[in-house]
Amino acid sequence: MPELMNAIGYTHYLPIDNPESLFEFKTDVPTLADHDLLIQVDAVSVNPVDIFTRKRQSSTLTEPKIIGYDAVGTVIKTGSTVSLFHIGDRVFYAGAYNRPGSNSEYQAVDERIVGHAPQQLTTNQAAAMPLTSLTAWESLFEQMNIDLNNHEVNAQQSILIINGAGGVGSVATQLAHLAGLQVIATAGNPQTKDWTLQHGADYTVDYHQNLVEQVHQLGFETVNYVLELQNLDHYWDDINQLIAPLGTIVSTTGSGKDLNFQPLKRKMVRFGWEWMYTKSWYQTPNLITQHEILDQVSQLLDQGQLQSTLTKTFSPINAENLRAATKLVESHQMMGKVVVEN
Repeated sequence: MPELMNAIGYTHYLPIDNPESLFEFKTDVPTLADHDLLIQVDAVSVNPVDIFTRKRQSSTLTEPKIIGYDAVGTVIKTGSTVSLFHIGDRVFYAGAYNRPGSNSEYQAVDERIVGHAPQQLTTNQAAAMPLTSLTAWESLFEQMNIDLNNHEVNAQQSILIINGAGGVGSVATQLAHLAGLQVIATAGNPQTKDWTLQHGADYTVDYHQNLVEQVHQLGFETVNYVLELQNLDHYWDDINQLIAPLGTIVSTTGSGKDLNFQPLKRKMVRFGWEWMYTKSWYQTPNLITQHEILDQVSQLLDQGQLQSTLTKTFSPINAENLRAATKLVESHQMMGKVVVEN
C-alpha cells in the first residue's frame, strides 16, 4: 500500500465555478479501526448534503476537507474484528458524516454501514443508490413503521411524497409502490411527472399549484403518510391539512422557523426527522441495520424490483468533473442522480 493517496476537497466555501471550490491534493491513506474496511473507490455520487456541507464552511480550514457520501469500490484491507466482508468484495455505501468522505482514492468505512454491491448493475448505476436508498428505507419502514410485505394493509393506505423526482424521492416512490401503497408524488413539469410515474407513483400533483385541492380532486380527502423531501416550511400548512388522523409525517430537510404543531395534536399525528447519518454519528445500537438495508436494496436491484436512479455520469474522478456534477445538483433541476466514476 502507498502511504499517500489522491483526494479532492476544499478549505473554505467558494462558488462551484471557482477552481478552488474543490481541488486535488495528496493526503495519508487512512488507518483502520477494528470494524473498518479500507475501500478503493471506483465511483462516487454527488448529493445535496455535499452542497450544504461546503456552504457551511465560512472559515478557512488548515487541512482540506474531503466530502462525498455515496461510493462503490473494492475492499482491499480489513480491520481486526471485521466479519461481514472479505478482501476483494465489491461494496457500496454512503459512509459517515463525521469521517472523511468518498472523494478520495481510498476510504475507511465501518463495515456495519456497508452493503454488498449489486452484481447486475454497472458501477455507476450502483453508486447512485446508497444514500438515497438508506434515507427512503429508514423513512418508510423505520420512521413510518410501514411493513414492506403487508400489501393487503398497505393497499388501503396512501402516501404523499413531496419532491418525487429528486434523488430520495425517486427511490421512495419505488419502495412505496413495492410495499403496495397508493402513491401520490409532486412533480413540476411533464418530464418530472413522467419520471415519477415510471418510478412507482400512481398519481402526480403539480407543486406549482394548490396541493390540497389537487389531492382532493384525486379522491383523497387525507393521506396516511407524508414524506417531505423539499422545503418543509413552505409545505407545512398543506401537510397539516392533508395528513389523516393517526397519520405520520417524516421530514428530511429540517426547518428554518418554528413550526406550529398544534393542528396536529387533535389528529394524534406522529412526526419524525430522518437523517441517515444519525446511526453512525452516535454509534447507535442498531448501526448494523444500515448494512442490512443496503444488502436488501442490493438484492432488490439485482432482481429488477428496484431501478437505479442514475441519470448522468462524468468520468474520471477528478476535481473538474466533481465540480461539474456538483453544479448540476446545485441547479435544483436534477432528476435522479449524478455519478462520477473512474
